[in-house]
Amino acid sequence: MARFVKSTAVIFACMAAILAGLALSAFAATGDIERSFATPGSCPTGLAFDGKSLWLADRKTDSLYKISIKDGVVEAAIAAPGYQVEGLTWDGAYLWVLDIEEKTIQQFDPQTGVSLKIIPAPCDNPQGLAWDGEYLWLADHRADKLYQISTEDGTTIKEFASPSGDPRGLAFDGSYLWVSDRSADMIYMITPDKGEVIVAFPAPGKFARGLAFDGLYLWNADYQSDKLFRLVRKDDDPYVRTEGKKQRLEYTHQFRNYGPDVVTSVDIYLAVPENLPNQELLGEIVYHPAPQEFLTDRWGQKVAHYRTENLPGGGMVNVSMTTEAEIFKTRYFIFPEDVGTLRDIPRDIKQVFLSDESKYATADPFIVKSAKEAVGDEQNAYWVARKIFDYIIERMHYELVGGWNIAPTVLKRGSGSCSEYSFVFIAMSRAAGLPARYAGSVAIRGDDASTDDVFHRWVEVYLPNFGWVPIDPSGGDQDTPAGRAGAIGFLNNRYLITTHGGGASEYLEWTYNSNEKWTTKGKCKVYTEHIGEWSPLETAEPADSMSTSTLAKTTTDSKSKVCEEK
Repeated sequence: MARFVKSTAVIFACMAAILAGLALSAFAATGDIERSFATPGSCPTGLAFDGKSLWLADRKTDSLYKISIKDGVVEAAIAAPGYQVEGLTWDGAYLWVLDIEEKTIQQFDPQTGVSLKIIPAPCDNPQGLAWDGEYLWLADHRADKLYQISTEDGTTIKEFASPSGDPRGLAFDGSYLWVSDRSADMIYMITPDKGEVIVAFPAPGKFARGLAFDGLYLWNADYQSDKLFRLVRKDDDPYVRTEGKKQRLEYTHQFRNYGPDVVTSVDIYLAVPENLPNQELLGEIVYHPAPQEFLTDRWGQKVAHYRTENLPGGGMVNVSMTTEAEIFKTRYFIFPEDVGTLRDIPRDIKQVFLSDESKYATADPFIVKSAKEAVGDEQNAYWVARKIFDYIIERMHYELVGGWNIAPTVLKRGSGSCSEYSFVFIAMSRAAGLPARYAGSVAIRGDDASTDDVFHRWVEVYLPNFGWVPIDPSGGDQDTPAGRAGAIGFLNNRYLITTHGGGASEYLEWTYNSNEKWTTKGKCKVYTEHIGEWSPLETAEPADSMSTSTLAKTTTDSKSKVCEEK
């Protein structure tokens, strides 16, 4: 413990000096480049921070460089104590140096140039090095594993899967382990107990290697660009959005009566999109024809309402809305310690989004038992959601088996569609006291000019200090920790959200995007079709200027693999 306190004190010793630069990143987000320097050599690898300066290893020159964090000036250069140094870390008094040629780790005094101890690396392809105050960490970039080892003799204390497939650099910030991944071009913040990915952002270069933490910022050595990047570790912005693309979506809802008798009435409801963190409407929504009225359901979802009476056999009702929007990749940065407890959730949110509904059956003994097994006594809202997510992922797989069954049935069966995954997640969340709802969308299918007729639904949970945060339980069925975590707090730029609901809407019922209700007299065969047609806005034809248009004035609440369904 004394060593931990000592090293922690050293790590944060430079805090006061760095705080002067905090204003520079006041409007930056996690992962943003605060500044960069050229590296002194062309093959930078390992990186460490000694409380005042950076230490950088260079493979080509076989040197260790001491570098100022203020201006990137080289303060000293010494011969490396190994043949191929790929990892560096500082333990509060000495450097530890990973030599992958000899597969050894040396405790090295940079003042005297003497190696004080040498221990073996526990794997065949070691990379990176970090000090957590008591133990060393390193990665195996081929076995895709992370190891915590003893400095006495290299004994492995624990090991688990790396976030992704090519871990290279490691750093410890006092609470979390950070991992750079070369192939994914990502940097991950993970828990040191289980390796769960909590935060992720794109690496600043294409070959992220060494990582270090200076008490406030992360530093990354990029092998391809030969640069050192100082990165914002944490900021007040709860999310960032990138790679916006402007699209036009024409959503069409068709209702056909094949007869032979009369459909006495048909009501069609189109869910009205709104401005949200992942999307900005670029103008008025164009409806064709104009709806009779706009309604709002008990969940606050606005719908355009159409009604037709006495539709004869062979008749068809065709309604559409055209939305122009910019949609973004949206990534949330949620540090669990900043999320409040279940007690911190506003009462009005609880009153609405903890209610039971038919497909949730939150009072069902199996749901109650499952929620308790998953959550235990956890009160932090983030970890409640995360434990439910892990519980479901471990027990279910994606399968379209027809219909939308209730949550207990789906969880017992162990398979379901994206909607059924959502029902289970919402049921368990509400049973545990965490408000949850679903989001429904139209998705871009590969090409920006494409058609969607299967659509996608996922969950949003309410986290104190963050608001509504997306979680896609069906999309989280992945092989890697990073793949799983990519379904938490991340939306790709291929979804236009039309619907937020809690279930059993008086207009949309359990559907999303749109819904229809009808009555008949006599024998009628009814057919419905829902089509979302996407066009990149730059090449799309102008919207029908003769159509009646209505501006949807609404407010916001501020993966690689996706499973969808009809």
